[in-house]
Parts: sequence; C-alpha cells; structure tokens
Amino acid sequence: MSDTFFTSADGEWFSPTDATRGPWDVDACHAGPPTGLLARASEREIPDRQLVRLTAELLRPIPHAGFAVTAEVTRRGRSISTTRLAIVEGSGREVVTATAMHLATASFGDLPTATTPTPSVAEARPDVFPMRRTLHGRPAFTTSVEAMYPPGEDPEPGPTRMWMRALPLLPGEEPSPFQRICPLSDCGNAISRNGEPEDFAFLNVDLTISLHRPPAGDWLGSDSVSRWEPNGIGLSDSLLFDERGPVGRALQTLLVRPQRAPS
Repeated sequence: MSDTFFTSADGEWFSPTDATRGPWDVDACHAGPPTGLLARASEREIPDRQLVRLTAELLRPIPHAGFAVTAEVTRRGRSISTTRLAIVEGSGREVVTATAMHLATASFGDLPTATTPTPSVAEARPDVFPMRRTLHGRPAFTTSVEAMYPPGEDPEPGPTRMWMRALPLLPGEEPSPFQRICPLSDCGNAISRNGEPEDFAFLNVDLTISLHRPPAGDWLGSDSVSRWEPNGIGLSDSLLFDERGPVGRALQTLLVRPQRAPS
C-alpha cells in the first residue's frame, strides 16, 4: 500500500494511489482524500484566513485515473472570504463542485463555551476499519487507514465512535489540520452504517465539514450516526474531535438503495 493518497508530477494533475480507491467502484475514488485536496486549494488561495467550512457536491464519481483541482476566490473581505472549487476530470468535465469559507481570527482570551465529553485515545484499542469489505476486492481506502475504538465500541453497524489515522495527501508535504481531517469526515456513512455494502448501497452525494477550531494530532475521532428513511434518502451526522475535545461536525446526505432484498 502507498505512503500517500496522491502523487503529482507537476502540482496540477493528481494521480490517486490504491489507498484512495473507494469501496463501491474499482475506477472511482473515496471522496475523503480528494476533499482534502479541495481544502488545500482553498487554503492556498486564502492563506491568511482560517478555513472553517467546506461543502462539496459529489456530482459524479471521482476518477481513479486522475484529475485536476481548480480554485477561485469569490469574495475577499476583512472578516469573511470565500472560494469556489472543483475537481475536473481529463475531459474537462467537473465531477465535484465545492464552496469554502474562511474567517479572520482574533484573540479574546477565554470565552464561555459548551463542553462535550469525548473518548480518550489512550484507552482505545486497534481494530479494523468499520467497512472493511469492498465490492471489487482491490486495495482501497478502507485498508489504508488505521482505526481504534474506545471501550464499548466496535466496527459493527450502528452509531459508532472511533479514532482514525490517515495517510498524508502528497509526498513530502505536511497536510494542514483541515486537510488532515477530510478523509475521516467523509467516513460517517461507513462508520455508522445500518447495514453492510453487499446488502445496501449508501453513497453520500455531498459532504459538509464545519470546524470551529483546527484539529490537532494524527489521531482524529468521529462520533457518527446515520439515519436511513424508507424513501431511500438518509443523513450521516458526525461529531468530529481530537484528544482535546470537539472540533466540528461533518454532514453527508445519503442515497440509500438495497443491493438485494433484506432477509
């Protein structure tokens, strides 16, 4: 398995490694690492403001054959700045479009805030990624990441808390905190799935990541729940955290379809 999610000879065209392959289609990427490249592009456009929110619309499969990333500033203000981003396949067609928001930071000392208990990484035990099986049997994202579980948690279906450590995006480049949490943020539908992929397809058609502070460290956590409705639409809602506590949330709108009639 590769040491990074991507390689790039020119910094413009990104070639996914086996570690980026998604679980459903052998020729498509898991959306988490490409979302990290979208965050990277936005942070390069607006380096002096904190990236706080990124919303990606996953219009088509992200080709494992490779793609480019485009970025443009749509607003540059004193407090709020925004970008428009896209993942573009070789033919020039956009397969993912995204928007991002950056905010100016300041220092106000300690401010009143809510506290939410989160698990300790020191008490977690290693185990497999929740959705270990793929529909194609090839090396993929699910076998490229490390997973650990707090006491009482496991990789089985249902609401789940877990820790994950992912690969860097590119060789010789340290990902930013926002970039680092993107692969985990796109895993809520797998972490909290209500069935297995051989029985149900539960693909997310978008991803929104909102962070109120940059996450710290390599091990990052998710407390995820998925709700599937009889009409085939679902929502995955994940509290994101590091060893200090919550850092934000990730939301995924889901398209749920039976692969075969449930027994």
